[in-house]
Amino acid sequence: MTDIFSLVAPFFGLILLGYGAAHLFGRRDRAGSARPGLEGMGWLNVYILYLALPSLFFTLISRTPIHELTRFDFILADVAATYSVFTLIFVAALWFRRAPLAEATVQGLAAAYGNIGYMGPGLALLALGERAAVPVALIFSVENVAHFITAPALMAVAGSEKQNPARLALSVLRKILLHPFILATTIGVAAAALQVQPPLAIRRLIEALAPTAAPCALFAMGVTLGLRPLRRAPVELTYIVPAKLLLHPAVMYLVLSAAGNFEPIWVQAAVLLAALPTATNVFVIAEQYGVWQERASATILITTALSMLSVTGLLYLIGSGGVPADLFP
Repeated sequence: MTDIFSLVAPFFGLILLGYGAAHLFGRRDRAGSARPGLEGMGWLNVYILYLALPSLFFTLISRTPIHELTRFDFILADVAATYSVFTLIFVAALWFRRAPLAEATVQGLAAAYGNIGYMGPGLALLALGERAAVPVALIFSVENVAHFITAPALMAVAGSEKQNPARLALSVLRKILLHPFILATTIGVAAAALQVQPPLAIRRLIEALAPTAAPCALFAMGVTLGLRPLRRAPVELTYIVPAKLLLHPAVMYLVLSAAGNFEPIWVQAAVLLAALPTATNVFVIAEQYGVWQERASATILITTALSMLSVTGLLYLIGSGGVPADLFP
């Protein structure tokens, strides 16, 4: 157990360092001068989103045999598991909490949209090895496409989005096709299929960028959480937090076991990513549509704090053989 804690501690330590830095340097100094706020994160986020993480995805995927990148049975099972959790919380918010459609959408995303971009790649590769790169990249790309479609579509139905259907569809398509992570994954798949690599100078630049992705992303995540203080814990967290940290990985495990015989590393990677805390993008979506912003921020902060225990426990189960690849051999 000590080894597992030592494995995850640097990841959560980087988040904690960012959180502490936000509180230490993100307030006004004694002279009353303003210090950097969220706007100060702009260029670091550009580096992470457009350079470091895409370089990591391309590096790993482009070296993978093409037949491993076309596991549609795995992709469908993963999406089915994630959207089972989304649907459950979405319906619970509508029926039991009488939440408006827009709020129910954000609540569903808070329970099903894990931090698979910032935390996922680094943690999965360190805990499970480079063989986890392919399922991690597939899960990230496919789930983000699904979330990019789901959020604006439901917000349009709710009336939060004022664009006409054609313009909305074009906007969603543009977000999908031009997202840097998905672009990097697509180019990586093409490189794997054609068995080509970029010129040596470019390859070395990409290989220099890739290792910086995880530390920069996790520190940035901590700063972002630190600059959005928790003012109150909403009652919705009583069902969203356990749904994200416990139900989502459990459903993922059951669905993958029922769907087919996948390699153990693929199952473990999918379950690990499902167990990650709520993605910071959920707050971005809430902010964009002007619904549930403060509670979305609280959800991200609390699930991130509690996930240090839940993710550590899950990795201990994986390491001790408590998560076999197939429950129904």
